[in-house]
Amino acid sequence: MNTIKNIKILLITLLVSQYVFSQSFFEDKAIQLGIFNSWNYDVKLGGVSFFDFDNDGWDDITTACKADRPVKFYKNVSGTFVEQNFNLTITGHSKQVLWVDYDNDGDNDLFVTKVDGANKLYQNNGSFSFVDVTASAGFPNTGSLKTYGAAFGDIDNDGYLDVFLCNKDDSNVIPNQLYRNNGNGTFTNISNSAGISSVGHLSFCASFFDYDKDGYQDIYISNDRLPNKNILYRNNGNGTFSDVSVASATNITANAMSTTIDDYNYDGWLDIYVTNTSEGNFLLKNNGNGTFTNQAVSTGTVFNSIGWGAIFFDADNDIDLDLYVSGMIDNPNIGLLTSAFYECQPNYTYTIPANAGFANDNYVSFSNAIGDIDNDGYTDFIVANQAPDNHSLWQNTGGTNNWLKVKLQGVQSNKNGIGSWIEVYANNKTMFRYTLCGEGFLSQNSGTEIFGIGNATTIDYVKVKWLSGVEDIYNNVSPNQTLLVIEGTSTLSLNEDDYRNIKIYPNPSTGIIYFSDVLETTEVLVYDYLGRRIETLNIDANLNQIDLSNYAKGVYLLDIKTKTKSFSKKVILE
Repeated sequence: MNTIKNIKILLITLLVSQYVFSQSFFEDKAIQLGIFNSWNYDVKLGGVSFFDFDNDGWDDITTACKADRPVKFYKNVSGTFVEQNFNLTITGHSKQVLWVDYDNDGDNDLFVTKVDGANKLYQNNGSFSFVDVTASAGFPNTGSLKTYGAAFGDIDNDGYLDVFLCNKDDSNVIPNQLYRNNGNGTFTNISNSAGISSVGHLSFCASFFDYDKDGYQDIYISNDRLPNKNILYRNNGNGTFSDVSVASATNITANAMSTTIDDYNYDGWLDIYVTNTSEGNFLLKNNGNGTFTNQAVSTGTVFNSIGWGAIFFDADNDIDLDLYVSGMIDNPNIGLLTSAFYECQPNYTYTIPANAGFANDNYVSFSNAIGDIDNDGYTDFIVANQAPDNHSLWQNTGGTNNWLKVKLQGVQSNKNGIGSWIEVYANNKTMFRYTLCGEGFLSQNSGTEIFGIGNATTIDYVKVKWLSGVEDIYNNVSPNQTLLVIEGTSTLSLNEDDYRNIKIYPNPSTGIIYFSDVLETTEVLVYDYLGRRIETLNIDANLNQIDLSNYAKGVYLLDIKTKTKSFSKKVILE
């Protein structure tokens, strides 16, 4: 009996050891690949962007600056980086650098936040000749708002990106500000009419995301110092916002730094990771009912050090999201983490593997951002370190798992596709991404989303839901490629107006749901509120109903597919 028991223990040990992070290994290749960026020693809290600023298909790097050291631009040339100047010198104490096509003309413009002067908006004329349009666009061109973070989102779904500014004024005099994009190259400060607090909150960062999946972008703000609780603004859909921080349980008390948004457990609802000092980080799980629950301790991601930037990504492309956290401690001997790479386990808990390449990752570090250095489909990332250390560029050596990269181009929606949901189904797993501009801690991630799909040799479908309401669906997609999705151009693209004559009734229902105007055989995929497919049914002109009476009360999503079209409807069982 003891022999059998020992064999079982051995087998379990082998299985666990096989799950130790082994497919990918990270190496700091900053200097080898051309990233030379060491600031004056007193420089802290600098931002980074890992965004393809010239739209050539290679993720580039941009870093913030201080004093006479300018913002630096590094063009990715087939996997190595070459510094550019674009005849653009931006000095002073900048915090965040964001590439954004605010005028929807197909090229990326540059927005830079500063704490010692006016924020700057530079318009790209298409050939990387930049014009300072700060004043003409409607932003203050003198003085300082003490702006740290900026985030772009479309608050009214008009196809133009608006901007939220996090102003960190130590006297708490300068409030945060929301500027609406007027669609003609100008912005208007609508903070008061939109319901944004008129007092300061020592805000570091903010992100636009749709926490309640109502089709409108909400705002989450990370505030420094314990008296300044974090804020969640719900978008009311009419140009105003309501503070739902208390009702949603997102009003955490912390020295909060980051607003990292992702769906860490792939339940179809966006979660929030907030870094903190040694009291511990927060992983705010979205419960899908307007509330959040802190799962940092139970998931093993509490960190308990001095955290700053944080990024979710699938490091080994095994169909789950891993997590990296930058830290301000540079001495591992005092019992605090200097940084942490967390590998996701099958039950969405996290462990720190010993063999991922970060053994000497002992820097004073702040912002971080993800991209793909060599277009191999494996995620790499950059970390802004305090001098005298150079920044770190952690290159992923890759593995054997397959992947898909998805790049968006809006038509009715904003050109960058910000605020879109991307859903990928492969290997019997549904994965979600949500596109942002301004996230983490003063960072900008790649505009191309990477999905790891394990050993799957085909992707069942890719679905993109744009802020305009248009959906694009691709079936049977081949892996290991970049899929460019242009809004409204897929074979199964949908504008909900095309289906204004189709009715589903009754809704709410006790179980039997009828469909009107069904002209051809149509497939109905039924998903529960966690995004799990629970049934696939067929209807036609003769059989125009489905029976869900055996399922529990709640909210369900119906994906309705004809030969050429696809659309979704939400139904309630009561």
